[in-house]
Amino acid sequence: MRKSFVLVLAGVFYFASIAEAQVGIYMRPRIGYGRGFRHRPQRPPQRNLLKFQPSVNISFGYGFPNLDKNQLPDFYNLYKGTTASQTGPITGAVDYRFARNMSIGVLVTHGNTSVPYYNYNEPAAPVFTGALENWSVMLNFMRYIQATDKIAPYLRTAIGINSWQQSYTDGQGNKVNMDGVPSQLAYQLGLGANFYLAKNAGLFLEAGYGKYLLHGGFTLKF
Repeated sequence: MRKSFVLVLAGVFYFASIAEAQVGIYMRPRIGYGRGFRHRPQRPPQRNLLKFQPSVNISFGYGFPNLDKNQLPDFYNLYKGTTASQTGPITGAVDYRFARNMSIGVLVTHGNTSVPYYNYNEPAAPVFTGALENWSVMLNFMRYIQATDKIAPYLRTAIGINSWQQSYTDGQGNKVNMDGVPSQLAYQLGLGANFYLAKNAGLFLEAGYGKYLLHGGFTLKF
């Protein structure tokens, strides 16, 4: 009798232990360690971005070289010299940064350039000198590639109109009746970066094509 009771009691403990193990496996599948348990997956750390605040950006710069010299016309039996006198373009821009990666505004440039013209038959001295003074106003689109709080790379796309004043003078300073038709389309493509030396002020460097090849200056953020 006693032997039978012990066997029954052992059987009860055996089935009770199995039942408890099954509850541990099926009721809590994501908690615990060891056989029969799954590890809870860990989420990758999220990058904490500062809250974006719209801003007005003002920049002033100087471009080099002045590619407006390419707008000086060609004349029959004359060729342009390789030495050109140029200033600028000097640039100023106001942009509204309405999104973290985009802004829109206005880019204004001003520059002067002049080139001597030579006669193929008498190349010793220039026949006359052609000069262009230019103002341009362009709609300016900026696409920012946020790197750090101190460095902000960007892509520039600007397009607008040119305003020209042209003149041609001989070696004695007399006006020569020549006329060209420079393009009325103004544009600038660029790849550059802002380097913030303070919270709202810094420098910028840019390479591109249109009004200039290289461009640099300072920028302010409000």
